[in-house]
Amino acid sequence: MATIRWGIIGCGDVTEVKSGPAFQRADNSCLVAVMRRTGSLAEDYARRHGVPRWHDDADAIIHADDVDAVYVATHPNSHHEYVLRCAEAGKPVYVEKPMAIDHEECLDMIAACRSAGVPLWVGYYRRELPRFTAVEKLLGEGVIGEIHAVRTERYARPSGSTAGPAPWQLDPSLSKGGVFFDSACHTLDFLDLLLGPVVEVSGATNRSRANDVVDTICATFRYESGVLGSGLWCYASDGDEDTTVIVGSKGQLAFSTSRPVPLRLTCDGEQRELPIADPPHVHQPLVQTIVDELNGTGRCRSTGETGARTAWVMDQLLGRRSCA
Repeated sequence: MATIRWGIIGCGDVTEVKSGPAFQRADNSCLVAVMRRTGSLAEDYARRHGVPRWHDDADAIIHADDVDAVYVATHPNSHHEYVLRCAEAGKPVYVEKPMAIDHEECLDMIAACRSAGVPLWVGYYRRELPRFTAVEKLLGEGVIGEIHAVRTERYARPSGSTAGPAPWQLDPSLSKGGVFFDSACHTLDFLDLLLGPVVEVSGATNRSRANDVVDTICATFRYESGVLGSGLWCYASDGDEDTTVIVGSKGQLAFSTSRPVPLRLTCDGEQRELPIADPPHVHQPLVQTIVDELNGTGRCRSTGETGARTAWVMDQLLGRRSCA
């Protein structure tokens, strides 16, 4: 097995625990270089995480002979640029979610990587987290019977309501759909894995006085499998709730996208909880599938194509139309 040597473009908060250490801990993988536009921050990250070198220029990662694959962990508004630059350099690329600002950019990224003959993966890591693969396994075993419907709800307090700088999700130039754009995509992507692509979607959005971006979204879906779905997200409430319920002919299965709480399985009027912990570095199971694919021993299920499908659904809900 070859050791896949990684470089990171954008070593910000998400790379501290969730993703960065995964490239050092996955089998046959190592992290050799990191980049951030502010050199002192890149240097600090490299020192604290034991990374051999740091840079303040992305080209030093993209064109490095000792970097086999690149992880792009910048804000979504620059994903398109960096992925195209990686493709031009012939480097396989793993890009953070949301995949891009809109579906059109996603299609451009897919085309560039396909033309260059390099793979493109997207950071929807829940596809391989044990808590979520358990959901997939239970549904595959028919525990709740034939699946008819799904309902997802997320309520949270307004972001940026505490002291300190406002989070990037509230900057319309970085996140045109607020926190929904950054977080609800995880649920939408996982349901794509379970139920197939969304073929019809409609909804409405609203903006409270608390934010300059959309913070309330109501939606209905029809999946290719025939399953019907609904979603309600409100990021301007006074509580914290995150539940997705899959309804079948023999029962229901509920899970939280954002919190590692037990799965709730209800069958024949009886409910039981299934506690499944998340690993310390939540990207690691997905990163392992990427490393295995590069070594010819596996396959990653979070691709540019699947990521683009989620972007298309979000475009429809947020009013940024593009062709499916």
